[in-house]
Amino acid sequence: MKRCLFAVLCALAAAPALAQDAYPSRPVTMIVPFPPGGVADITGRPTAAAMEKILKQPVVIANRPGAGGAVGNAAVANAKPDGYTILMALSSISVIPEADKLFDRKPAYALDQVIPVALISADPTILVVHPSLPVRSLKELVVLARSKPGQMSYSSSGIYGALHLPMEMFLHAAKLKMRHVPTTGGGPAITALLGGHVEMTAGGPAAISGHVKAGKLRPVVSWGAKRHEAFPDVPTFKELGYDIEYYIWAGMFAPRGTPEPVMNVLRDAAHKVVEDPDFKSAMAKLSSPIQYMDAPEFGKYWAADAKRLAEVVRVVGKIEEQK
Repeated sequence: MKRCLFAVLCALAAAPALAQDAYPSRPVTMIVPFPPGGVADITGRPTAAAMEKILKQPVVIANRPGAGGAVGNAAVANAKPDGYTILMALSSISVIPEADKLFDRKPAYALDQVIPVALISADPTILVVHPSLPVRSLKELVVLARSKPGQMSYSSSGIYGALHLPMEMFLHAAKLKMRHVPTTGGGPAITALLGGHVEMTAGGPAAISGHVKAGKLRPVVSWGAKRHEAFPDVPTFKELGYDIEYYIWAGMFAPRGTPEPVMNVLRDAAHKVVEDPDFKSAMAKLSSPIQYMDAPEFGKYWAADAKRLAEVVRVVGKIEEQK
């Protein structure tokens, strides 16, 4: 009888502890490795808002910019794998370790330190120019750039960042020289263009849409395989004879070693996020169609994209920061 009573008491004592351990039992931090205003940030915020309703816990955005996204990516790669620190990364997560190899630097992180949760969006970058620039087509832009080699300038989210690589692909294909002005993220890169400090940038559709509608930026050409539905009048590089293609995607990751039950909760939450009416509305306003993939499919997509981008980095080669 005493043994039975002891067993019951032990079970009752353990019950609250088990309930406390149910994930998530406290706020989740979503690290965005760029400043506010770029694709990762403006995708991450509605994602976090929708996740809060699903997880019944706050999902807090923490902007951790630096080194083209390397600082924030590394923070998650080295975080405790308990599901309370996750990452909203861009396609540049694949590029940074490859660029480190070019310069014989110790990588800030390795790709196998994080595991995919879900792909949220994937859009081609679009080349936009300041309205004061007297060009309305890619042909006019190329002619102008060739007439003043090294004098025209463009901003990016950082060296080898998500907005730098597509511009290098263009310059390499067109045999042009321009002055690169790296910033700490997509938001600052667009701010530099809006302020007239540079003449162009490669922007994610979600980040440039509002400025294009307001007449503050002019779209010229897209890196997509086909025209973007929000910019039907903007031709692609492929249409114009340049065999280049590039997409800026935003995906959710967790540190490797995150327990499978926790990963299942995160994956389920991501699936519900993309079905949330408020999330759909937010993404529609950003002109960024949802491109959801669950972890297994996203993992395959990521591996193929990382391989392709690594080849692009090797073709572009070493790019020293211009002082």
